[in-house]
Amino acid sequence: MIVSILIAFAIYGVLASFERAFNAGQERATPDRLVVLNKINLSQPLPISYYSRVGAVDGVAQLSPISWLGGYYREPKNFISAFAVYPEDWMKLRDSDFVFSQDARTAFARERTGALVGARMMEKWGWKVGDRIPISSSIYAQKSGARAWDFTIVGSFTPRIPQADTNIMLVGYDYFNETRSFGKDLINWLMLRTTSAAVNERVGNTIDGMFANSPYETTTDSEKAFQKSFAAQLGNVALIVELVVGAAFVTILMIVGNTMVMSVRERTREIGVLKTLGFPGGRILRMVLGESILLALIGGLPGLGVAMLLITQVRGSLMNFVPTLTLYPDIAVGAIGLMILLGFITGLLPALGAMRLRIVTALGRN
Repeated sequence: MIVSILIAFAIYGVLASFERAFNAGQERATPDRLVVLNKINLSQPLPISYYSRVGAVDGVAQLSPISWLGGYYREPKNFISAFAVYPEDWMKLRDSDFVFSQDARTAFARERTGALVGARMMEKWGWKVGDRIPISSSIYAQKSGARAWDFTIVGSFTPRIPQADTNIMLVGYDYFNETRSFGKDLINWLMLRTTSAAVNERVGNTIDGMFANSPYETTTDSEKAFQKSFAAQLGNVALIVELVVGAAFVTILMIVGNTMVMSVRERTREIGVLKTLGFPGGRILRMVLGESILLALIGGLPGLGVAMLLITQVRGSLMNFVPTLTLYPDIAVGAIGLMILLGFITGLLPALGAMRLRIVTALGRN
């Protein structure tokens, strides 16, 4: 029984933490940021000329074009989240998420082949400012035929908010655009900040109307909706977590509940003796409930420890997909609450039976 509870809470800790980390992008999304995409889907590009036209729309305060590199470091298995941007625009737009030093801002804007790298990525690969690193692309190649670009790390940045992902790299769009062999003057999406969340709908409708019936029609949505749709491409993680954890806990409820019933039944004579000695029914009720809750805690707390160990072991390999993966404190607290609830539910009926048990019946049962 203890092992079953341990396994159930180990599963809960890992899956709940994975879901939280997987959806962290939605949590950090700000209400006044919008994303402009190709109406067909995320994989279809937009012309860079849309940058100036969108920037002229009333209500647009800040704007940045973004291109996905599909990058990797040395080997294809070493996936890198790398984006080509306009340095100043991107840093201004994401200033609420990240902390940029003035030196990093200046160097990234000035250095044509410079790269700005998040602190988590720097730590993962052991890079430092000044290093010149080759970044290859699984999508693009240079005009010369080479698949790798050499970038110099000119600065790093740290998270301003806990959910912000610093396992990313930024490079200058102009340099990348001029040297790639195809896709010139195209981007993947535009991210913008409006003057107020109240004008989001009007700004979005204006942008989409401006490009209606063009070869590159757009759809404009909130950053949160964009992150949600992007995550949905990998499946409904929340539903998977709920189904797996739900099935585990229903099974545990039946196992523990049956065990507690049998335990009380086997100790019927002991309960009768306690009542003969003057133990009131309420105290016996609390003793049985306490035992049930204690068993749930004895199995559940080590389960959380196992979950933390598993998360620590896989965090490095999953950093590109769930960079903020950890056993969050509120998940651990919630799990302890579930342990107590589990113990209470499974122990309630046996405890009530023990409380109501008559002395004559208890002592007469073999």
